[in-house]
Amino acid sequence: MKLTISPNSPYVRKARACAIQRGIEDRIEPWLEAGKDPALPRLNPLSKVPTLVTDDGVALFDSPVICEYLDSIGTAPPLFPPAGPARWNALRQQALGDGILDASQPRRREIALPQDEGRRSYIELQQGKVARAVDALEAEAHTLGALTTIGEIAIACALGYLDFRYANEPWRPGHPALEAWYARVSRLPAMARTAPPPA
Repeated sequence: MKLTISPNSPYVRKARACAIQRGIEDRIEPWLEAGKDPALPRLNPLSKVPTLVTDDGVALFDSPVICEYLDSIGTAPPLFPPAGPARWNALRQQALGDGILDASQPRRREIALPQDEGRRSYIELQQGKVARAVDALEAEAHTLGALTTIGEIAIACALGYLDFRYANEPWRPGHPALEAWYARVSRLPAMARTAPPPA
């Protein structure tokens, strides 16, 4: 298998963390860094990262699809629980983590542009989404485990991205339970080995 590599992408980090948790990291060959291989648009018309090319030559994208595929191979306990309440909770938490990223990544581009009223309103809207999501995660932090589900991996990658790109907007104040959980899981191989390089 081949996976596009973009060291700063939290979505790529999420896929790599899943591979580590599933015990199949050594089966994935790093692909040329995203955007630098002309083959990528042919395999993935959206040219999105991450893109995973399976051993059968099938290109899969985006991160939820890739993570579920990785969860279908390997022998470690599954990250996607079987049908039932546990599965819906894991998928809900994945959507919450991915939603933080979806609200945060585009905002980086907007900050660099002239700040008219429309752009300021957009930025505030995205900041509100992140703030509400972090508040919601604080309320359920006591239920989070050691990256045993796709939801927990997505949440950890989202909080790591906030640290990486928005250190000037710290999420920890007022969220002690979430802070303690993140401190624990940050030391686990899936997070420690996929951390973005220092700026």
